[in-house]
Amino acid sequence: MTNPINNEIDYSKDLQLIFETSGKERVFRCDNSVVVKLPPNRNSITVSNFNGGYREDVESIFNHQPKLTGNKTKSCDLEGGSIYEYLKITSCRLGLNPDKTAGMMTAANMKNAAISNQSFRDIDVTAIVTAGIEVNGGRAGDPASFYEEDSGFEKVGGTIVTILIINANLSQSTLARVIMTATEAKSVAIQQLMAPSRYSNGIATGSGTDQISVISNMESKNSIHNAGKHSKLGELIGKCVIEATTEALEKPTGLCPETQRDMMVRLDRFGVDENAFWNIASAMPGVNKKPQFIKGLREFSKNPSVVAMTASILHIIDEINWGLIPELSGKKSAIAIMKTLPEIAGIETSPDFELILNERDSIINNWIKITQWCIKNNF
Repeated sequence: MTNPINNEIDYSKDLQLIFETSGKERVFRCDNSVVVKLPPNRNSITVSNFNGGYREDVESIFNHQPKLTGNKTKSCDLEGGSIYEYLKITSCRLGLNPDKTAGMMTAANMKNAAISNQSFRDIDVTAIVTAGIEVNGGRAGDPASFYEEDSGFEKVGGTIVTILIINANLSQSTLARVIMTATEAKSVAIQQLMAPSRYSNGIATGSGTDQISVISNMESKNSIHNAGKHSKLGELIGKCVIEATTEALEKPTGLCPETQRDMMVRLDRFGVDENAFWNIASAMPGVNKKPQFIKGLREFSKNPSVVAMTASILHIIDEINWGLIPELSGKKSAIAIMKTLPEIAGIETSPDFELILNERDSIINNWIKITQWCIKNNF
């Protein structure tokens, strides 16, 4: 195939095979793209600006990281002047047929792509995921960050892109059901890491720009009609997506269970940082030397028992926000938990709780006040 692009850049020579499925789908990677080349007779459904939707003629699917610089934030800033044209140009540079290729974009580095494979009897499922939610992680129902009136492109710092390859024969409706199951699995991975939304104080369910592509084998004699959670196919999809998403989230930023074992990390989604602690602590009795206090705060934050208690307190706030617990009852229970903090932290003395904790104050402020007391009395 002749590449029609002037000033041609050939990415195809840099593609390296990194995985091959049992059905002979081959996964390649280069510096800025992951490419899945498909054998004949595959059908697919893709959330994509380029040849997306349901197709039975797709030969390849790719995930691409565009090189954006400066303040370029609109589709017209991309080479070709639009997302569609840019992805068409990219497909040609990857040595792919632009008429039979679906493409997706992300800010994630392709070297951080994660692959998970699960099988049971004749079913084989492979998930290929790139992920990042540190900038634009969000929770479904969060306040919107833009209003679309004319097609535009938003430059973002995180996206979860999932490519699922299933060796069974799936109908169009079953492919759509796979997307539902995979989306729930992606949210499970994020929830288990307690990753925060950047648009509310909730736990993220994904990023604002997530994309997915699902591929099945129309030649397979194993025709499957149910991809829901009760089915074995649904279980394999869930396991693959959770595993690959978890790995892909850890690679670029270190987001993992170990890094989440920190009180300050857990408080981040409520807008609480070291300055918030110091602002309250400096107005309370005790030694008020900021460097000494911040050092103590960082050490205190990593105490596993403190992290566990923080998680309990924040979950009470979540349940109040969800309407599951009345606010006053939640505050009383949270304060009762807080009164055990000095003992759990190994501090021999106890404060005058009446002077520190107040049901009329917010749970977060009460937590900061009892925590700062423990830090000051632990020097």
